[in-house]
Amino acid sequence: MNHSAELGTAPIGGLLRKQAIPAAIGILTLSINGIIDNIFVGQYIGSLAIAAITVVLPITFLIASIGMSIGVGGASVISRALGSEDEEKAQRTFGNQVLWTVLLSVFFVGVGYVFQEQVLSLFGGKGETLGFAKTYFNVLIPAIPFLAIAMMFNNVIRAQGAPNVAMAVMIIPAIVNIILDFVFILILDWGMYGAGLATMLSYISSAMYALWFFLSGRSDIELHPKHFNLNLPLTKEIFSIGSVTLVRQGMVSLLAIVLNNTLFAYGGEESLSIWGIINRMMMFAGFPVFGVTQGFLPIAGYNYGAKQWSRVKEVIRKSITYGTVIASITFLIIMVFTPQIIGIFISEEEIITKTTPAMRWVFLATPLLTLQLIGAAYYQAIGKAAPAMLLSLTKQGFFLIPLILILPMYLGIFGIWISFPIADTLATLANYLALRVGISKLKSNDTPLPSPTSSTEREITNIEQH
Repeated sequence: MNHSAELGTAPIGGLLRKQAIPAAIGILTLSINGIIDNIFVGQYIGSLAIAAITVVLPITFLIASIGMSIGVGGASVISRALGSEDEEKAQRTFGNQVLWTVLLSVFFVGVGYVFQEQVLSLFGGKGETLGFAKTYFNVLIPAIPFLAIAMMFNNVIRAQGAPNVAMAVMIIPAIVNIILDFVFILILDWGMYGAGLATMLSYISSAMYALWFFLSGRSDIELHPKHFNLNLPLTKEIFSIGSVTLVRQGMVSLLAIVLNNTLFAYGGEESLSIWGIINRMMMFAGFPVFGVTQGFLPIAGYNYGAKQWSRVKEVIRKSITYGTVIASITFLIIMVFTPQIIGIFISEEEIITKTTPAMRWVFLATPLLTLQLIGAAYYQAIGKAAPAMLLSLTKQGFFLIPLILILPMYLGIFGIWISFPIADTLATLANYLALRVGISKLKSNDTPLPSPTSSTEREITNIEQH
């Protein structure tokens, strides 16, 4: 396990940069892809196309989040198994991940296709937006299982200490989508059909590259049929941790339902377009922090499994420091250049004018984002499903959705935008308190690492047993 061994030995600062930078670049590329996607549909199809994508993408990612949750849950198990040198458990975990991702994603895609009219309406597909949303959804839906598989593979790749490959899994579909957007929308003038087709082919390309990595012999974790046997204890362990991500994405989708319908009620289709622009920028603005969080997970999980408590504490401290500094810089850029940023997406002056104050309110608590994410990520990394799930629900479930339902009744559409910084602040406080409790429970002394001699002896024993 050459890739994963350095997670327990390399200096934390350099290791975190090595893990986080590729993850951040991958997320940045996806964010740029989303931004360019919005630019193409906004400038060449219209604001209703942005509204339609705002309706469809939460549905897409809700189904694909099955793969993400299985990937995150299995990656946590794999990281700890590698840390405790249990290679067989890591291999069997991966086999079960593949099996469940394929079965569940295909099933829910079928359900989504049969009930598409009801689902699109539920997520805010009303009025003139509905026709655009149906076109986009019908083209995109066959590729959703590929997106689920790519998301699952990506987490396993990162868990074994191959961040550059994980980065490529995210970069390749972004490049494919951007090129095909240009061809299908600008040159061939295929409109929403072209936008959907470009995104569909980008999802497939991501899954194919990740699959190639596992079949090429470069991976520490093998993709082998002998590991596909259903193992109920492993399945339970994968889903207990992965359910955190699934519930979180489910809550994001519930937020999309509440938010899209509330926006439509108070501001019509125009407000959906405004939110579509802000939502794309949220991923772009948060890419460094999301990268730090992704880099944090395998390091914390591996060292927790190896009982290297001081390294666990160090990666928590450095992750929060790095992420907060970067998030503060991002915050300043957005606050200063808000109208110019919005103007990239759309040329309609009225929407630019209305989006500017809304975006500033939504991003007001950006510097707090890292602490908010690391709190839940820590418990996820160490395999504590219940606190991880509760912490992951703090922003959307406990604070943001109730605020969006209540504040507009008194403040109109401004109540929607002000709900975001209030929810961010309260969620950060909850995660900070929980993280302090978690750190206080870590032992003061590390468990000694195995000596090179004993490690060699174990390898010889394993060879003799086989």
